[in-house]
Amino acid sequence: MKVAIGQINPAIGDFSGNAAKILDYVTKAERGGADVIVFPEMCVCGYPPMDLLDHVSFVEANLKTLRLIQQRSPKGIGIVLGYVDKNRTSAGKPLVNAVSLIRNGEVLLTQTKSLLPTYDVFDEARYFEPADRRRVSAFKGEQIGIAICEDIWWEAEQPAALHYPVDPVKELLDQGATVIFSPSASPFYSGKLDVRLRLLSSIGKSSGVPVVYVNMVGGNDSLIFDGRSLVTSAEGDLNFLGAGFEEQLAFVDTKSLKSKIALEVNRYEELEQALVLGIRDYLDKCGFKRVHVGLSGGIDSSVVAVLATKAVGSENVTVFALPSRYSSEGSRDDAQTLAENLGIKLHSLSIEEMFRAGLETLAPVFGDKPLDVTEENLQARIRGLLLMAFSNKFHSLLLATGNKSELATGYCTLYGDMCGVLAVIGDLFKTEVYALARSLNREKQVIPESVLTKVPSAELRPDQTDQDSLPPYDLLDQILEQYLLQNKTFEEITALGYKADLVKSVLNMVGKAEFKRRQAPPVLKVSPRAFGTGRRIPIARTIHEA
Repeated sequence: MKVAIGQINPAIGDFSGNAAKILDYVTKAERGGADVIVFPEMCVCGYPPMDLLDHVSFVEANLKTLRLIQQRSPKGIGIVLGYVDKNRTSAGKPLVNAVSLIRNGEVLLTQTKSLLPTYDVFDEARYFEPADRRRVSAFKGEQIGIAICEDIWWEAEQPAALHYPVDPVKELLDQGATVIFSPSASPFYSGKLDVRLRLLSSIGKSSGVPVVYVNMVGGNDSLIFDGRSLVTSAEGDLNFLGAGFEEQLAFVDTKSLKSKIALEVNRYEELEQALVLGIRDYLDKCGFKRVHVGLSGGIDSSVVAVLATKAVGSENVTVFALPSRYSSEGSRDDAQTLAENLGIKLHSLSIEEMFRAGLETLAPVFGDKPLDVTEENLQARIRGLLLMAFSNKFHSLLLATGNKSELATGYCTLYGDMCGVLAVIGDLFKTEVYALARSLNREKQVIPESVLTKVPSAELRPDQTDQDSLPPYDLLDQILEQYLLQNKTFEEITALGYKADLVKSVLNMVGKAEFKRRQAPPVLKVSPRAFGTGRRIPIARTIHEA
C-alpha cells in the first residue's frame, strides 16, 4: 500500500487555513498515486486547543471543517484525519479525540484515543472520554489499525503510579491488524526521537507489522512539534524519517520497506532548529512580525539574538544596548560586534540618568540604608521599562533572555530582565547555552569569542560575577538536572557525592523562587521537564527540599 505522509503545521482554531492545507496535501497525494494519506492527531483544529474545547462553537467549527474536507476531497484516496468529536455514548466526558479513515466521501472507520495522558504538559483527561473499544478495518488489501499518539506508549516508561489499563496496539494486533497508523501530536524534547523509534521498533519486532507514525510540526505557545514522522518495517527497522521542524509530503510503500536508516542526531543543531521554529511560529500565529532583544554583550542575550535573526530575518530584529555606570567596555564592544555580524539594528540607550533619578527619588525613603540588590534590580527594571516601551510603540515583541539555571535559582529580576513574551532559552541550563553558542558558531564566528570566554556577570555592581551569588555553573547545573529532571531528593543527590551544604543551598533557592517563575513568560520546552505547565508547584508552601 502506497502511503502519503502529511506532516503539516496546523494553527489552533484556523479552521479555514487548516482545511485548505489538508485538501492541498490530499490532492497532491492523490496525484502522486497514494492509496491513503495520514495526517497528525487533531490536525483539523490544531493541538493542544486546551479550554477552547469548552466552547461549543469551537467544537462545531471543527466538525463542520471535517465534513467540508470529507465532501471536497478527491475520490479514490483514503484520508486518515484527526479531529475532535462529541462523545456519542451516554456517559463520561462530552468529547473524544478522534481519527477517521475517509474515502469517496464516506467515513469507513473512526477510532477514538484510548490512552489520555495527564502528566507533564498533558491534560487530555480533562476534556476527553477514552475509547472503550479498538477495531481494525479492511482497506486496500490491508487490515488497518489506528493507534493515536499516546496509544503506542503503553510499554514506555511512565511517571510513577501511572500504568494504563489497556494496551491498544496489542488489541489491534489481536484483531489481525497488518499495518498500524499512528497520527500524533508529540511535542519535542531533546532525545525524544530515540524514545519514539524504540517504541515503534518494539512493535515491529514483536508483531511483524509495520508502523506509520505521522507527527505534527510547528510551535504552539511553549510546545514545539518537531515532525520527523517515522515508518518502521515488519522487522522493526527504521525505513523512513521525515523532515525535522518543517512541513513535508512524503510517500512510502508498506510492501517494500527494505532500506534500513541509521538515526543520527546532532543535539545542539536539533535544539537550534527547535528554538528557531518556536520563535517563528509564536510570532506568525500571534500576528506579529518583529522582535527585539536587550543585548548586554553576555552569552544569553547573544544566543537569543542569533536565534531570533535565524527565525525572522535580520530586518525584523532590533537589539538594544542599555549601559549603566557598571557596564564594561568589553560588553559594549561585544554587543556592537554581534549586531554587525548579524546585520541587525543596534540602539545604545544609556540608563545612567534614569538610574540616578531613581536613586534620588528613593533617597528620602531609603535613608542611610546601604546599597544592596535593590539598586541592582532598579537597573534591570529601568531596562525592562525601555524595552517594553519600544514594544508598544513599534508593535514588536520583546524576547526574554534568561536561562534555566537563572529561573531555577531566582537569579533574575521580576519586571526587569524577566520582561518579555517568550523565554527562548528558559529551558536550557547555562552550560547548555554555552554549548549551543559554540554550535551556532560552527560555520563562522557570529558570537564573538570573548563572549564565550569572559566570566559571566550581570554587571549591576563593581567587579560583579555570577559566582558571587551562585555556585559554578558546571556544578550548579549538575545538581539542578538531578533535582528538576530526575526528581531526585536531597538525600539522593548528596548520595551521588555532592556536598550537603551546597545541595541544600541550591534546593532552597529553587523553592524560594517559585513566585518568580509563576510570573515568567512562556518557556520554549526543549527538555523532558520545563518550567511552566509541565512542572506545577504551589507558590505558598513550606519548603522541604532540604
